[in-house]
Amino acid sequence: MQQNNSPDQNQSLTGAPSPEELEAAQAANEVDAIEALPGLQAEILALQAKNTELADSYLRAKAEAENARRRADEEISKARKFALESFAESLLPVADSLEAGLQLKEANAEQIREGTEATLKQLKSALERNRVMAIDPVAGTKFDPHQHQAISMVPLPAESTQEANTVVMVLQKGYLIADRVLRPALVTVAAPK
Repeated sequence: MQQNNSPDQNQSLTGAPSPEELEAAQAANEVDAIEALPGLQAEILALQAKNTELADSYLRAKAEAENARRRADEEISKARKFALESFAESLLPVADSLEAGLQLKEANAEQIREGTEATLKQLKSALERNRVMAIDPVAGTKFDPHQHQAISMVPLPAESTQEANTVVMVLQKGYLIADRVLRPALVTVAAPK
């Protein structure tokens, strides 16, 4: 049998392409690349536009977040200012009543007492409107270190039924403001038997 070794047959035998095939493949690849170039350029332009759009969106979101933070800070500042203003406004009638009482030159003890009671009522009302509540435990209330401050421990008589560690007497009321202790109540506490 006669063997005819053409270049095509050489490739199939050795597995390597011939120089002509390599040149033809390279030319085909270049033609494919040139044909794909407008599509790639369009894709690059689209990606650049998307990148610009995302950068713009980022800057807008960043500016919006900064504006929201600034507005929140201003609102907090206003809330503090106006809360204090509201509290001071509720105390003005109390100050007016005290001044009016001091202007009376010929007041008797009963008038002074009535004026003082009315003024105290105004003050308590102003405090309650502003969520300032008294801590005034009754005798026998369990001692609460979060709301009470024990000044002393008092031994109880043997016949007393009051339990240990309970309030015996309030020496000074305490106050809460919005459920937070402003000042604890000063109390005496029953000592263990």
